[in-house]
Amino acid sequence: MGWATGVMVYVVIWWTVLFAILPLGVRRVENPGRGEEHGAPERPELMRKAVLTTIVAALLWIGFYVLHQADVFSFRRLVEGS
Repeated sequence: MGWATGVMVYVVIWWTVLFAILPLGVRRVENPGRGEEHGAPERPELMRKAVLTTIVAALLWIGFYVLHQADVFSFRRLVEGS
C-alpha cells in the first residue's frame, strides 16, 4: 500500500467515525431564543469530538494497516478478481 492510499483510507475512516461520534452527548436547547433552531445542540463540543474521532480513526487505521500487511485482503486481488 502506498502512502497516498494510506492517507485516503485514513480520511474515509475519519469521516465515517466523525459521523458516528457527532450525535453522542448532544442535548437540545431547552428554551430556544428567537431565530434559534429547536433541534440545535446546546453545547456541541466539536473540538472534543474531533480529537476523539482522530484517536478512534487512528486505531482503526492501524488495524486496517496490520490486516493489509498480513495480506488478509488486498486491493489488487479485489480488482483482479472482477
